[in-house]
Amino acid sequence: MSQRSDFRHFERLRVRWVEVDMQKIVFNGHYLTYIDTAVAGYWRALAMPYHEVMELLQGDLYVRKATLEYEGSARYDDQLDVGVRCARIGNSSVVFEGAVFRAEERLVLGELVYVFADPATMRSKAVPPDLREVLLGFEAGKPMVDVRVGTWDQLGREAQKIRSVVFIDEQKIPAEMEWDAADAECLHAVAYNRFGVPLATGRLLEHVPGTAKIGRMAVLPAMRGSNIGRAVLDALMAVARAQGEREVLLHAQISAAGFYQRAGFQTRGPQFDEAGIAHVEMVRVL
Repeated sequence: MSQRSDFRHFERLRVRWVEVDMQKIVFNGHYLTYIDTAVAGYWRALAMPYHEVMELLQGDLYVRKATLEYEGSARYDDQLDVGVRCARIGNSSVVFEGAVFRAEERLVLGELVYVFADPATMRSKAVPPDLREVLLGFEAGKPMVDVRVGTWDQLGREAQKIRSVVFIDEQKIPAEMEWDAADAECLHAVAYNRFGVPLATGRLLEHVPGTAKIGRMAVLPAMRGSNIGRAVLDALMAVARAQGEREVLLHAQISAAGFYQRAGFQTRGPQFDEAGIAHVEMVRVL
């Protein structure tokens, strides 16, 4: 029987009032929702925007069977950690094991059996080798993203696509403010998943001698919270360090300041407006 240490991926959830029944414990059916929520987080941990990748693989995963074993009960406001792991892969099936923990106590154990199938015919197909490799690789602790650094000519098409989604479509920044002459002079970083899908980007340029500036950091919405942005940031800082820069600075949107603080950046100066969005300058010594 699986213990907490058997899982690489966890989602932390808190029991809501609406999930508690008249026995003052979580209603049994909600545990399946908890595990399904953790499965969605598992795909993010694989750096896998689910629908886009399934379209590339020309198939989809459909639940064949779901079972739960109840060993204990969660109560209102309990903090739960829901673990998910790929337990085994058959010819056309993928079996996930899920478990709901309160601290070290396992409350519920679940198993989800998926079948890979053609969405048009609903007939099963062999699990694609690329998907099999990613699932086994994640469980073995292998990295799920590859960050490449290069020029605009090398990476601009992918970087432009990501920045258009994040800055122009999502944040409504005018296109004429997003694109500038610095792109042709900067070094750019793009993070790709193991299917070759670009997920995040950023750029590096010299600010003043000894100080580099990181900018245009963008992560596709579906992949936020999966450390892909941190991988891009680390790659750009490594380049700055190799170039002999003493420090890096950036203009962080206020909503992202915590992300940069966790990466060792410190705030310098007051807030200011940039493209209609509140920013703050942040700096880190290399």
